[in-house]
Amino acid sequence: AVRSQVVESSRAWWRHAVVYQIYVRSFADGNGDGTGDIAGMRSRLPYLERLGIDAIWVNPWYRSPLLDGGYDVADYREIDERFGTTSEAEAFIAEARSHGIRVLVDLVPNHTSWDHLWFKAALAAPAGSDERARYHFLDGRGDHGELPPNDWQSVFGGPAWTRVPDGQWYLHLFDESQPDVNWEHPEVADEFEAVMRFWLDRGAAGFRIDVAHGLAKAPGYPDVGGAANDGRGQPEELPYYDRDEIHPIVRRWRRVLDEYDDDRMMVAEAWVAAARRPLYLRPDEYHQAFDFDLLTATWDADDFASIIAASISSAQAVGSDPTWVLSNHDVVRHPTRYGLPNDIEPGLWLLDGDRGLLDEERGTRRARAAAMVTFALPGSAYVYQGDELGLPEAWDLPLDVLQDPIWHDSEHTVKGRDGCRVPIPWEPTGESLGFGTDGSWLPQPPEFARLAAAAQENEPGSTLELYRTALELRRARLVDEVGFELVDRGPSVLAFRRGDSFTCVTHMGDDHAELPDGEVLLSSGPLHDDRLPPDTTVWLAS
Repeated sequence: AVRSQVVESSRAWWRHAVVYQIYVRSFADGNGDGTGDIAGMRSRLPYLERLGIDAIWVNPWYRSPLLDGGYDVADYREIDERFGTTSEAEAFIAEARSHGIRVLVDLVPNHTSWDHLWFKAALAAPAGSDERARYHFLDGRGDHGELPPNDWQSVFGGPAWTRVPDGQWYLHLFDESQPDVNWEHPEVADEFEAVMRFWLDRGAAGFRIDVAHGLAKAPGYPDVGGAANDGRGQPEELPYYDRDEIHPIVRRWRRVLDEYDDDRMMVAEAWVAAARRPLYLRPDEYHQAFDFDLLTATWDADDFASIIAASISSAQAVGSDPTWVLSNHDVVRHPTRYGLPNDIEPGLWLLDGDRGLLDEERGTRRARAAAMVTFALPGSAYVYQGDELGLPEAWDLPLDVLQDPIWHDSEHTVKGRDGCRVPIPWEPTGESLGFGTDGSWLPQPPEFARLAAAAQENEPGSTLELYRTALELRRARLVDEVGFELVDRGPSVLAFRRGDSFTCVTHMGDDHAELPDGEVLLSSGPLHDDRLPPDTTVWLAS
């Protein structure tokens, strides 16, 4: 019975989907107020259909003070008025389906906003109350409780505890405006199940689960002894990440999803060690978990090959499929990452790093090559809005426009994520480059004009046309292909075969490499006779 279930689910759409991530605030402004919204998203559905995607993942669009870009949720059932209304969201989900596109919504179960009714009730209630038990309220240490309950640190910088007027402290692994909820309280589990059903009943195809490796905290809240909290939970073990108590929560969610038809699914943002990822992918838990290892990999053929082999093996061992990611709303965009030397930490370089280290042309070449690698691999691929335009990080944003809480919580030592969240350009001219009609909530760098969608439309060799062609070929040749085999093509070359007649080859070294025999289906850059230039991927049919 189990085997037949796996065979049946192997036809599920999500196993080979290309999912486009929309950061609502920065995608398209439909009402001219400088902020992206649902009306803008709806207006761009024909563009997304032509791009060739299968689904959209929408970053949080719920009511929120937007102190952390919407991941501080005040109401999980209500759309923020700056983005639209709940009925507009429902209409967007339905309209997207008419274009052949499913919609995944972002669920944030680790914490709420401090504007959430539950947290307001907790602040109004006394210590030891049921209202406070929905969160993590503790007495402090020291003679008068003046010290935090333990040494846990926030992802964004500083202590993970904030004191309230009556002397107790509450836990927030992120910004102080995002108190962590207590998953040992039965009302928490009931509420998030109800929220899931609310969106599934409105046509959502499933969920991206934020901080999926969080939720459970170790009994007694033990000190970590100086281990760092970068939000990724690895390689050091931390008492608030990747705990076994998470998995019964996930199994309950899976039972809810399985009640619905049409292959509803959920994908985990689980920053865990590769050896632990299969625990999240067991048949009664998540359908997928993001493979972030390529996102953090250096530009090196051996590094890419080992990560790809391990990711495919670990996912297939539990009946899942890999989920490839190169960029998202939390990291420096990959054209900029790939333009920096391998030993430079991009997130720290943003503030005051040596600008002469950045080779933007090389970064763009590598980004195009890497995209073709992920599209050729088995499993699904996630595209962050603007990837298809080759957008770099807006690394030179003025300090006075930064809004990411990381900038403030790190005491201005880490610039944060605003540079990957700048509104995307649709037209090469205009105050906001077609994003809206009256400016944008973050300024766009001048170079975005030449990368605008309209400037790349039908332009041979443009990144937009490369993505469209690659996704069309992927759908035609690779969706039903089950085979995968790494091929040795020499040093600095990543090569693999899919089935009997498709080969992907990427040259990641400095000199030209030999181009294998076969019909060239697509290349990320110009080819030189029978030679494959550096930082170039080619797809071949044999």
